[in-house]
Amino acid sequence: MGKQFFGTDGIRGRTNAGVMTATMAMKVGQAAGTRFLRGGHRHRVVIGKDTRLSGYMLENAMVAGFTSVGMDVVLLGPMPTPAVALLTRELRADVGVMISASHNPYEDNGIKLFGPDGFKLSDADELAIEAMLAEDIPLAGAPEIGRARRIDDARGRYIHAVKGSLPENVRLDGLKIVVDCANGAAYQVAPSAIWELGAEVVTVGVSPNGKNINDRCGSTHLDLVRETVVASGADIGIALDGDADRLIVIDEQGAVVDGDQIMALLGTQLAARGELRGGGVVATVMSNLGLERCLAGHGLTLERTAVGDRHVLERMRSGGFNVGGEQSGHMILLDHATTGDGTVAALQVLAALVQSGQRASELLHLFDPVPQLLKNVRFAGGKPLADARVQQVIAEAEGQLAGRGRLVIRPSGTEPVIRVMAEGDDAAEVTTVVDAICAAVAEAAA
Repeated sequence: MGKQFFGTDGIRGRTNAGVMTATMAMKVGQAAGTRFLRGGHRHRVVIGKDTRLSGYMLENAMVAGFTSVGMDVVLLGPMPTPAVALLTRELRADVGVMISASHNPYEDNGIKLFGPDGFKLSDADELAIEAMLAEDIPLAGAPEIGRARRIDDARGRYIHAVKGSLPENVRLDGLKIVVDCANGAAYQVAPSAIWELGAEVVTVGVSPNGKNINDRCGSTHLDLVRETVVASGADIGIALDGDADRLIVIDEQGAVVDGDQIMALLGTQLAARGELRGGGVVATVMSNLGLERCLAGHGLTLERTAVGDRHVLERMRSGGFNVGGEQSGHMILLDHATTGDGTVAALQVLAALVQSGQRASELLHLFDPVPQLLKNVRFAGGKPLADARVQQVIAEAEGQLAGRGRLVIRPSGTEPVIRVMAEGDDAAEVTTVVDAICAAVAEAAA
């Protein structure tokens, strides 16, 4: 049986519509709390959030849910997703919660859950929680109702941890760095960590007002950080998303360095030091063929998974890899974190810049991407990919690209769109293939 509410990255949707209501948040708290009531100890949940207006509502609803089944709650306030994962382990909590819709606009919100080990929940746990959402969940007796408290040093704990991902002799003195926090969860911690390591920091996207998260800033809207890097004469720019688990880098000339280039850099550098595990890097089917060819040139493999950082992480853990991620900027470095961490990944890139003595434009462009085109086709319902005409067009495209490129077509895990991606050495052919498939899908979805 498939999951009804949990997608590729927790539960997500438009606030006060569909599933993302205070009522649902409280119920998820009750269900997740009940799921992780194990043993006779006093149980604890850690809750963080990003800067969305709806975070207050959902946070309070989840506090009510968890405390009503007997769990104590530790509130972190606005903190990155990886900080929640880290502090879930450090505080010996039974479950962690991040209230965020990541890179989505402020009207959306979501709930991500972590187990006591700091890793995202397994499919089995998510299915068990979903099953409880349709049931009457037993409440704690009056003496066993949980308590809630905020901790004041959460930011400092996380900053200390991310700085610890670098060798003690690495400092960022002399670097001028633009840090774009997307008006999101890292607006305090990311600039502070980088400044404490000695850099001159120019900040953008650090004035959240509840409604401006990811609004023309951050890793999905790069014009602001690119313009600021060039205008300020910075050495490099760092762009995070709303919950700070993604990283996109901008070189000193304003050129974009995506997750594929970052994985190529970190993977090859760790391999050169004998510190890369698994013999390669784990990425998704969306990563560019150029990354695969670059790694192969260094004797390394690229293992591909389905889209979603949870799939990357699952393969990393099962195969013993320590570097993985997505082209979109999710960077998972298991030597330092249990989930994607944009700030930790940024520090590894900055350390490489310092140690190389090169300019960012020289260091960070390890390969020329193969022409790749991704388009989205929105649909109202049904299953357009099952349409016979769509399947015929896809089969023709696969035959056309055979041996010279790749085709990836998939429904989004977070919104009602079909994503159509093709890549190959001939850019015109790639465009023709994608447009033909998009047209067929749009006709079937009409």
